[in-house]
Amino acid sequence: MSASSANGSGFAYKVEHFQQLIEDVLAEAKRLGASDAGAEVSEGCGLSVSTRLGQLENVERNRDKSLGISVYLGQRRGNASTSDFSPKALQDTVRAAFDIARFTAEDPVAGLPDEQDLSLDAASRPDLDLFHPWAIDAQAAAAIALRCEEAAFATDKRIANSEGAAVSAQQSHFYMGNSRGFRGGYASSRHSISVAPIAGRGAQMQRDAWYSSMRDAQELAAPEAIGRYAAERALSRLKARKVGTAEVPVLFENTAAAGLLGALVQAVSGGALYRRASFLLDSLGQSVLASHIDIHEDPHERKGKASSPFDDEGVTTRARSVVEAGVLQGYFLSTYSARKLGMRTTGHAGGSHNLSMSSRLTAPGDDLRTMLRRLGTGLFVTELMGQGVNSVTGDYSRGASGYWVENGEIAFPVHEVTIAGNLKSMFQDIVGLGTDRYTLGGKTVGSMLISRMKLAGS
Repeated sequence: MSASSANGSGFAYKVEHFQQLIEDVLAEAKRLGASDAGAEVSEGCGLSVSTRLGQLENVERNRDKSLGISVYLGQRRGNASTSDFSPKALQDTVRAAFDIARFTAEDPVAGLPDEQDLSLDAASRPDLDLFHPWAIDAQAAAAIALRCEEAAFATDKRIANSEGAAVSAQQSHFYMGNSRGFRGGYASSRHSISVAPIAGRGAQMQRDAWYSSMRDAQELAAPEAIGRYAAERALSRLKARKVGTAEVPVLFENTAAAGLLGALVQAVSGGALYRRASFLLDSLGQSVLASHIDIHEDPHERKGKASSPFDDEGVTTRARSVVEAGVLQGYFLSTYSARKLGMRTTGHAGGSHNLSMSSRLTAPGDDLRTMLRRLGTGLFVTELMGQGVNSVTGDYSRGASGYWVENGEIAFPVHEVTIAGNLKSMFQDIVGLGTDRYTLGGKTVGSMLISRMKLAGS
C-alpha cells in the first residue's frame, strides 16, 4: 500500500503534513549554510493486550512521533531529533544539528549517498503491500488472547500454569528526504498473537511459547492453533534430562537455524568488517558455507517482513544472490561502511531484506521427521540461551535445550547442556536443510543439520 494510503487509517498526521515538515527542515538547514542535509519524520501507533489465567492483565496503547535531521558541513556531520513538531521546535532542532556539525571533527567518508545510488524515481518503486491496519479494540483483542490461552490449557491437564497470552496490533508511517533530491516514505503494519504455557508442577515445570506474526491480521494463525502448539511444545519438554559430554551431530530447529543465518549476516556486514571485528574478513568471493548452500535476498517480496523499496538512506534496494554454492557474492553495506571499505553501498542501511537460505541437496521429502532420521544419534536443538558468540573469532558456545535423538527417533527431552564450535567450521559442516521452512523476522530457513559439534553436559 502506498504512502498516501496511510491517510485516514488511525494516524494523527497525514502524509502531506510529513512531506511539508521535511521540506521545511531541509530548507532551514540550507538557510543556515549546510552543504547537505537529510531528514526523516515518523509516527507509530498501536494496541497491545495481554491476559493471564483467564483474566485481562494489561491494555497498552502506544503513539509516538519523531523527526530527526542530519546536517553536513562538508565532511562534518551533526544529528538532532525532536518529538515536538511546532515550527520553533523544528528550527531549534535543525540549529542543534548544525551546531553539532560545526564542532565535530571531519570524517573523510561522511556524507549522503551518491545520487546514482538513490531511489530518485518514485514512480518506479514497487508497491510492496506492507500496510494492513487492524481495526481491533481492546475487548476484541482480549477475547482472542483468552481463546489462545484457553486452547493451551485445554490441550492437557498437565498444562498447570501460564505466563499469559498477548495480542498486538501495530502500524506506522514515515517520510524522508535529503538535499540530493530523494523523497519517499510509506506505511507498514505488524500484528501478532502469542502465548507461553507452563507444563508440570514444582521442580518439574517446563515452559515453552509460540506465536504468529504477520503484516495482515487475516493471515495470522488461529489463536486456538497457536495455543495448542505452544502447549504441545511445553508438554514435550517434561522429564527433561541432562546428557553426557560428547561430540555429536546437531540438528537445529528452523527457528534456531534462523539465528545462525543472522550470525552470518552480522559477520559480513559493513560495521563489523571495517572495524575488523569479524571472523569473515576479506571473504568476498570466498567459500563461507558448505558448497550446496545458497542464500537469496528479495527486498521486494510483497507483504515481506523485511521488505522495502529503499533502505534507511533512500538507496535503491535490489534482489540479489548473497551466497551461491557456498561462495559469498556480496556484503551488507551502508553508504558509510562502504566508503570505509573503499566499496559501494549495497542498500543495507538498516539491515538485510528477506533472506532465504536453501540447499541444493534438499529433496521434496526432507521434512523434520526425515531430518531427524538423517541426524541419527545426536542432539535436536529447539531453544538457545545466552549470547556466547565471539564475532571476532567465530567461537560459538550457547546454552541449549531440545531432544536427544537415537537411531533417528526422539528418545527424551534434554536441558542444561552447552553446545560449542566455531561458526567458520560450523557453516562448512552444514550437511542438510529441511523443507520445514520458517520465516523468523526477515530470514527464512528450514531445520539445519551440522555434522559435528561439542556437547557439554553432565
